[in-house]
Amino acid sequence: MSKEIKQTSLKEDRRLRMVDRTMRIYGNEPHALIETLHAVQESYGFIDTDLMQYVAEKLGVPLSKVYGVATFYHFFTLKPQGEHTCVVCTGTACYISGAKAIMDDFAKKYDLLPGETTKDNKLSLLTARCLGACGLAPAIVFDGVVAGKQTPETVSNTIERWFKNEL
Repeated sequence: MSKEIKQTSLKEDRRLRMVDRTMRIYGNEPHALIETLHAVQESYGFIDTDLMQYVAEKLGVPLSKVYGVATFYHFFTLKPQGEHTCVVCTGTACYISGAKAIMDDFAKKYDLLPGETTKDNKLSLLTARCLGACGLAPAIVFDGVVAGKQTPETVSNTIERWFKNEL
């Protein structure tokens, strides 16, 4: 698919109305980048390369800056996610308090590595450099809710409850 065709089909996407509206509110200025990426994430559920290019062109910022912001913040994802998301903090406090054991357990029990989604699209495992919850280490974000003092067992219990539709 050519870039021109991709851009045309992207511009015809109704979800882009919310993104365009957000950029207009901020005068299509570069300082609107984070708010615009939030609008993209909310509308699409992820921010792919085509969407980053669209935002970069509309706001007049380099694509590298859009990519840098989208990859720096843990609440932005670059590909579609599963029905449930689990974000493991890998900051120093969390890592030394058990985050590695939690990720190893994911690999063993669910055949899932950071950045991957299960084949049935039920669960995505993500990592974040720091969640700012060092006092709760190791911290995990379950579908947007921070939980502290997690262990492989508590994480596994939450995931199993998701799979049984109990949460």
